[in-house]
Amino acid sequence: MAIKGRNWAFVVYPESLPKNWEEIITETGLPMAFSPLHDKDLNPTGEPKKAHYHVICYYENPTTSRAVKEYVTDRLNGTIPIKLESMVGMYRYHLHLDNPEKYQYDDRERKFYNGFDVNKVDSLTYTEISKLLQEIQLFIRQNSILEYADLLDVLQDNELYNLWDVARNNTILLNTYITSRRYKTKQEKAEKQLPIIDIMLTSIKKKINTHV
Repeated sequence: MAIKGRNWAFVVYPESLPKNWEEIITETGLPMAFSPLHDKDLNPTGEPKKAHYHVICYYENPTTSRAVKEYVTDRLNGTIPIKLESMVGMYRYHLHLDNPEKYQYDDRERKFYNGFDVNKVDSLTYTEISKLLQEIQLFIRQNSILEYADLLDVLQDNELYNLWDVARNNTILLNTYITSRRYKTKQEKAEKQLPIIDIMLTSIKKKINTHV
């Protein structure tokens, strides 16, 4: 089944943009927000990342990722579009507002096209948050994550901005869940070791009785 959504994000590199890229954006009629040029980002190794823009666009009605790719990102030579449940996390990531360890970009350097309405960058609904929390819970189980810090790092490193934003705002719930899983994992390991210990003790007792 094709992925559909109203809010989308992608990345473009300055040198890859066609010369008439702003005309193309105008032709699409889609409201778009370009982040300041991210030219001071660093890799985990400390090496500078390739300069790039983070872009958000939104539709009035749900649209397939294929349509976004063909009509927008391919024409701008951008990356594959990512569906956003909400634009909040990505919009804040434009400036690294929630990442004090990263370079803080200037809000005045954002660029808006086709009447991008900042008021549409609203909060998630209860249903949307609940759905994303279920995704995070499944992600924790599938990846055997046993530390809340590791969860945030993995989500951030993989640029899962929506999930990261929800995880950041539900610390108590997720930390409690992860702690419980960590305890359960230790308990299961201990239970598996008990039969081995019993066998070893039985063997030792037999040897002692043999020598008596």
